[in-house]
Amino acid sequence: MNLRQAPYPKTRHRRLRKSPEIRGLSRENKLSVEDLIWPIFVCEGKNLEVPVESMPGVFRYSVDLLVEKAKLAADLGIPAICIFPYTDPKLKTKDCAEAWNPENLSNKATRAIKKAVPNIAVMTDVALDPYSIDGHDGFVENGRIVNDKTVEALVKQALSQAKAGADIIGPSDMMDGRISAIRTALETEGFHDVILLSYAAKYASGFYGPFRDAVGASGALKGDKSTYQMDPANGEEALRTIARDLDEGADMIMIKPGMPYLDICRRAKDMFGAPTFAYQVSGEYSMLQAAIKNGWLNGNKVIMESLYCFKRAGCDGILTYFAPIAAKELNN
Repeated sequence: MNLRQAPYPKTRHRRLRKSPEIRGLSRENKLSVEDLIWPIFVCEGKNLEVPVESMPGVFRYSVDLLVEKAKLAADLGIPAICIFPYTDPKLKTKDCAEAWNPENLSNKATRAIKKAVPNIAVMTDVALDPYSIDGHDGFVENGRIVNDKTVEALVKQALSQAKAGADIIGPSDMMDGRISAIRTALETEGFHDVILLSYAAKYASGFYGPFRDAVGASGALKGDKSTYQMDPANGEEALRTIARDLDEGADMIMIKPGMPYLDICRRAKDMFGAPTFAYQVSGEYSMLQAAIKNGWLNGNKVIMESLYCFKRAGCDGILTYFAPIAAKELNN
């Protein structure tokens, strides 16, 4: 990069800041509605809108209302929504069989949205934690998370989601080898066009707490997820896991959480050039909302600033609970 420039006053940096029009012309990164994926929670019932207490402004919706939210997203120009189910505790088992039940909540929601709003992409989550009595992303045996047996279950879960009509499947479990296994199964079953957006660098973060409340996993979780999610101190490891997932057939990669790991976003984009996404996770959302609700921060200003930072770090897209607010702001 050439940073040479004429000395002051021949160079005045403020010339390019003097008006909204000039700032727009010289803006290095553009944020658009097309960059957004809206994560949204679904629950059983009818005409239900249940607030998530630890995520102000976020709700669990029954399938009928979820369809209406999908229509809203499409009207706003948001290209995709990501479904996360709040599973009835009675359906959580040791074998996690509800994860690949064709009639589970996630699959019912996917079919309903694709029927009513075919022009919006539906992303689904592949992991066992919404269906496990242990609250883990994989099977627990003798206190350990077992990898290969879990991968077999994840393949069944992914195939059930593809059959329900999912456009994008997001393996978030962080088991070794799951991308290769899922891609092979999708190809074998004829789902050639289903996209794998791999959570390739998912950290064992403290920022996930409100999400676990939203999907009802907080009380179930025994221990933590440090044996399969990544150590927050590691950066080189993230690049190795991303490289592996791309080699195994991932179409796009995800870094999670988002803002605390912008350095990983930048390094991943620079090194691989693959479509790179970040997840502005529940803890990030709730921290900002708490400050906004208390009047400590200007809401729309910090929301948009937080999203621009992902674009500056090289992200092609962002999963964010602020998607509808940001879309309205961008459309205006």
